[in-house]
Amino acid sequence: MNPFIEYSLQFGLLNKQQIELIESKMAELILQKDQYFSQAGKIPLQVGFVVEGIMRGCYYNNRGEEITRCFIPENNLVVDYVNFETNTASSEYLQAETNCELIVFLKKDWEELSQTIVGWDNIKNKMVQKCMYLKSRKGPVISQDATTRYLEFMENYPTLVNRVPLAHIASYLGVTQQSLSRIRKNIR
Repeated sequence: MNPFIEYSLQFGLLNKQQIELIESKMAELILQKDQYFSQAGKIPLQVGFVVEGIMRGCYYNNRGEEITRCFIPENNLVVDYVNFETNTASSEYLQAETNCELIVFLKKDWEELSQTIVGWDNIKNKMVQKCMYLKSRKGPVISQDATTRYLEFMENYPTLVNRVPLAHIASYLGVTQQSLSRIRKNIR
């Protein structure tokens, strides 16, 4: 079964015709490592679903430093949904952390599903809530010590530790790469 359809069915029921309509609206997108899915300063135009690979949300602070805000692994939606829905320019980047295979929907097709499929809005809303939760819930708590933040990262993202650059993990945790190396050495 199509991985996006399988994912969608966790949130509600779809009949054969509805599934066929959804499948007719999706396209495959291959992103090479470091390519952008959406960029700051531009209006997000599509919703993606990560079939394979890891996406990363990041932004630049007022000192021009790149800050990693979240990681989006396989079997999750990837979209800057607030800006997608409101047709406003994003303030962050969604970038391929590894080579990625995505299923994507253009905005008009995503909206057409809501207008055509009874119950799609309910399914869509649950998927979007999970996406927003993933992007927000696992951010490190800066009041915790760095070792605790790293241990929580390993617990929350067990499959990512060896798949993403240490510099991005360090940025996500709010520590220097040297500090992260020390932490990793001390907990082995």
